[in-house]
Amino acid sequence: MNHLRTENRLSFTNFFYNKKIAIALWFGLAFIAIVQELWHHYPPNNFLIFKGVFEHTLKQTNLFAEYPTEYLDVNHYGPTFSILFAPFALLGNYVGCILWVLFNAAILYIAIRQLPIQQKFQNAILIFSAHELMVTSEWQQSNALICACLILAFTFINKEKEIWALLFIALATFIKLYGIVGLSFFFFSNNKIKFIIWGIVWSIVLFILPMAISSPHFIVQSYIDWYNELLFKAAKNVRLDIGNDYQDISVMGIIRRLLGIKHFKNYLITVPAVLLFFSQYIQWKHFADLRFRLYMLCLVLIMTVIFTTSAESPTYIIAFPAVCIWYVLQENKKWVNTIFIFALLLTSFSYSDIFTPYVRDNIVRPYSLKALPCFIVWLIIIIQMWKQQFLSINKNKLIPAVT
Repeated sequence: MNHLRTENRLSFTNFFYNKKIAIALWFGLAFIAIVQELWHHYPPNNFLIFKGVFEHTLKQTNLFAEYPTEYLDVNHYGPTFSILFAPFALLGNYVGCILWVLFNAAILYIAIRQLPIQQKFQNAILIFSAHELMVTSEWQQSNALICACLILAFTFINKEKEIWALLFIALATFIKLYGIVGLSFFFFSNNKIKFIIWGIVWSIVLFILPMAISSPHFIVQSYIDWYNELLFKAAKNVRLDIGNDYQDISVMGIIRRLLGIKHFKNYLITVPAVLLFFSQYIQWKHFADLRFRLYMLCLVLIMTVIFTTSAESPTYIIAFPAVCIWYVLQENKKWVNTIFIFALLLTSFSYSDIFTPYVRDNIVRPYSLKALPCFIVWLIIIIQMWKQQFLSINKNKLIPAVT
């Protein structure tokens, strides 16, 4: 009997380590999500918003105005996004939308494959994160791209290739401003002057790049408009009087909505969170340790989501792979498995049919509970780093950087 249990457990474990299953779920669920969305809701609204960034840049019309005859809502992406999205905008709504989703899936797949972790653990990360990718694919969001940029920046710094690392940090920042968190990898660079120089170079390049299809005056004005639009959106996200429970899925959102504190100040959470994060840099002796760096990567990816009022359900494709990275680095302990299963259910599957519509619409979403497991994992990582528990990670799980 014990022999059969052992075989069953090994078979179950091998499922999550299987490369073919990882690829099939990763790309298959993303493809199914967008095809199903196009079947039931055409034209794809978010795709049209992104397409509008390109078209309005060409026409030099305000990128952040309302265009109710074209799409619902407004654009929140920077002018540089017009260049990135141009190939998909030119392909038409059906083909362009599907390829856009698969492009996001592909680049995040490539990024996860670049992580200095053994392939079987990469497979597990892909499998566990596949449903979260499905969510963001259905919404046609760029969050998978942002996550990929941050992971690629991390991996290129490990390989001492700052030129590429800074390209991805700058690209993420010029698409969605919170990509700037990638600069937290600065202290891992062995050539900090090179890091700074390439940061400046790529920022200049990406700033002026959309001028190639527009005009300098319009693009400069668009950056100003972008800043104002983000301020307006941030203020709107925290309002409880407009039924805006699809936004602010954050730690602050939990407090605001669970306790009904309409005017809760974000800095009461974000300032302590930033201090907790930067307290890890005191451990400068471990900067070169790959285990320390991977923990910092997890902190960066999670905090990018759970401490921003702009976080939506599709945004968690940035945070949840970090939860998975943390999980595969841990020893097989009951409390670790319990925390991860809790995160898998409440963060990744809370918007699925596993939860009834009543629970989803009246409990999980209105109280921003999707953020809770990620916050718990983030705090656990902080504590583990203070205790230097990352030093106990089995090095056989890792792949040393090859430059």
